[in-house]
Amino acid sequence: MILAGDEDNFNLQGKTALITGAASGIGEATAYKMARAGAKLYLIDNHADRLALVRQHIADEGGDVEAILLDIADGRAIENGFRRIREEAGSLDIVFSNAGIVGLLAPIEEMPEEHWDRLIAVNFKGAFLTIKHAIPLMKDKGGSITVTSSIHGSRTFNSYGYSIYAGTKAGLTAFAKSAALELAKYKIRVNVVSPGSIESRLNDNLHRTEKLREVIIPVEYPEGKYPYGIGTADQVADLVLFLSSSQASYISGADIFIDGVRSLI
Repeated sequence: MILAGDEDNFNLQGKTALITGAASGIGEATAYKMARAGAKLYLIDNHADRLALVRQHIADEGGDVEAILLDIADGRAIENGFRRIREEAGSLDIVFSNAGIVGLLAPIEEMPEEHWDRLIAVNFKGAFLTIKHAIPLMKDKGGSITVTSSIHGSRTFNSYGYSIYAGTKAGLTAFAKSAALELAKYKIRVNVVSPGSIESRLNDNLHRTEKLREVIIPVEYPEGKYPYGIGTADQVADLVLFLSSSQASYISGADIFIDGVRSLI
């Protein structure tokens, strides 16, 4: 097993966990922490090289880890991935539905329809498919599902060009809360984490159109709008680790903001 750090406060020995969007950022940080806490891991991502590096790093330090390369929006691929998990592990205890993209930032009037389709497919449909196929593997024993949403989905709407992204995250938050109630009878807890600005690879492929400047209402924050600075993937991973552990056994249906008060300014 990977040498324990702070994660030894959250014992996941004997647990099997699935993480989507596991090759970078919050997903990668959470994978390392869950491995150190003793969980057997299944990591899903569509970036082959980065996914292989994360899997190898965990394996080299003694972690029990498998990687599944697939597009989270591909229903057939997801079904096959879960079939593999069922055959190898038999069940799941923990799911972290984390895969997501931002992509293009543009005014609504010039947002390409195909970009809308891709964000819906990855951010919303991908989470739906993940949870849909995870439920049969969790119903017998119960467990924890955590979904990555965003402050842009429920509490902050002053970042221009995020309309489609915010819409997917708002829908995802509502879906997760509804799932928390529906799955309560199976003792499957469902919670949402809503990060603010986090150092990760989420914005690597982010593009702004020139016309975005036309819709921006200039606002100055003389003291800045990040009193605690930009957050880290490790800080979000700590929260996910807690929610996935027995120490959060009475928490379900929660949407927890982790943004250093950014959304309150």
